[in-house]
Amino acid sequence: MNATPSSWPLLAPRDPAAPLAWRDGLAISAAQFVAEAAALAEQLPAGRPINLCQDRYHFALGLAAALLRGQTSLLPPNALPETLRQVPSAGAPPYLLTDDAALDTGGLPTLRVARPAAAAAAAAAAAAGAGAGDAPHIAATLEAACLLTSGSTGAPQPHAKRWGQLVANIASEAERLAELMGRSDLRGLNIVATVPVQHSYGFESTVMLALLGGAAFEAGRPFYPADIAQTLASVPRPRALVTTPFHLKTLLRAGVELPPVDLVLSATAPLSPQLAAQAEAAFGGPLVEIYGCTEAGQVAARRTTAGETWTTLGALRIRREALADADGNGTGIGEDDGSNERFIVHGGHVEEPTPLADVLVLESDRRFRLLGRANDLIHVAGKRSSLAHLNFHLNRIEGVEDGAFWLPDEVAEGVVRPVAFVVAPTLTAAQVVAALRTGLEPAFVPRRVVHLDALPREATGKLTVAALRALARGALTAADESATELTAAAPADPAGPPVDFTITIPTDHPAFAGHFPGQPLLPGAVLLSLVMAALDARPAWRQRLGATPRIDSAKFLAPVKPGATLGVDLRDQGSSIAFEVRLGATTVARGQLSAAAP
Repeated sequence: MNATPSSWPLLAPRDPAAPLAWRDGLAISAAQFVAEAAALAEQLPAGRPINLCQDRYHFALGLAAALLRGQTSLLPPNALPETLRQVPSAGAPPYLLTDDAALDTGGLPTLRVARPAAAAAAAAAAAAGAGAGDAPHIAATLEAACLLTSGSTGAPQPHAKRWGQLVANIASEAERLAELMGRSDLRGLNIVATVPVQHSYGFESTVMLALLGGAAFEAGRPFYPADIAQTLASVPRPRALVTTPFHLKTLLRAGVELPPVDLVLSATAPLSPQLAAQAEAAFGGPLVEIYGCTEAGQVAARRTTAGETWTTLGALRIRREALADADGNGTGIGEDDGSNERFIVHGGHVEEPTPLADVLVLESDRRFRLLGRANDLIHVAGKRSSLAHLNFHLNRIEGVEDGAFWLPDEVAEGVVRPVAFVVAPTLTAAQVVAALRTGLEPAFVPRRVVHLDALPREATGKLTVAALRALARGALTAADESATELTAAAPADPAGPPVDFTITIPTDHPAFAGHFPGQPLLPGAVLLSLVMAALDARPAWRQRLGATPRIDSAKFLAPVKPGATLGVDLRDQGSSIAFEVRLGATTVARGQLSAAAP
């Protein structure tokens, strides 16, 4: 780019008449955009704008207008009035930019964003006489945007991005994407996105990739599969889809006819190789994942079908640092899993070395494999893994539309047992468990699978810890009250069919009569009859114990009410068989059987 060391142009070099954006199927030229942004800049009050525009073109106009006025645009995680009231002012009064007349502004000054019609004549003149280097320049040191993320207190936490940083970050992203597409640059690429522009990924890989990377963007944010397909078809090729694993999975399973797409970009969660291959087959173009964080911006990329290794963008490098309180213990994810270390990204657009929140396996200072979030590591029965790793295996199961693991606070028998929440209308809990056993250690196979209609994901496809915790509390309480969840069982034994044996106790079971009036409970003798029924399903074990096994021990630990669905686990103990009867995650009875004395 032609620029002085202290500033960079608002737009990457391009033909001023070439499209910078698309709206309702019509192109908006770069010259038109600059003229409209200049007209809007004259209307901005003093202060710092909170840009809440949902139309991507309106957002870009507000961003550019603020840059022309030397103002920092604030991008909050949501538009809730409480969030808006907590936005840090940094000495400049905040005001809202919005295109939603119904938005609750929380009492803040507000400016409605719309395309200024008076800018058309100026745009025509600009298109006729402007050259590629005539775009207005922005000071490299200007805090162009401040991304706000919710911290542990819920108050927005600021992450400022200087204009020079953004220029370098987007240039390295554009260079890598062009390379993976087999192109010299991204000029002419038209972007359709399902992610909101206020999120760092949506901000960098849609509007900023157009302004500074040479591409163009479509103004909308289609949500439903048919709308996504229609919006893609409304822009000419080459075209790109910027999305998330959750949105992509939903789109591919919808069965809608999809137009050719020359690039699919995904971020916010790891993507399985199977889903990546399915996407490339459906769209005909490469699928590329972006790895990054709000603090450092975009850090690395990979073509998922080419392998699991990520390569850093541009001049970025990563180094390993030992933690001061390292105790030498491993995590069980691997021998060298980074559990006592942290990983620092530096160089390029990252002006200050920045710790990453993930555990990596470094192949070099530019290449790495991703193991999961450092605060995502979990311990179960002496084993360790990460929730991201467990979720990866859960969501790759055919028939699981969405899913997430949860590690409750409650401890049963001295061990915390993971729970799996799934949106899988065609699968039973036992089928989900059986599929997980093929890829997970037994300690991480959930004792409980809870079916849901949907998970409370954000617009980016992310499932926050707070949302998952609230979901777990509500869903598990409801499941306990209805007592209808199936339990997982011990692994299958070669001597017979699968160990898991489930049965729903009918509400009119004769054992409830008189036991007890007004508060029916299932007698222990009936629970033992269920254990015998499970044993009958294991002919080899049944033959070993004989027709009338001896009950060495039996403990009844929790009540069983009408309508409960119980699961029975049997475990081979050599000369005896251990049994456990469970209601959801609760053990209601356990004991041991052996062969009766001759």
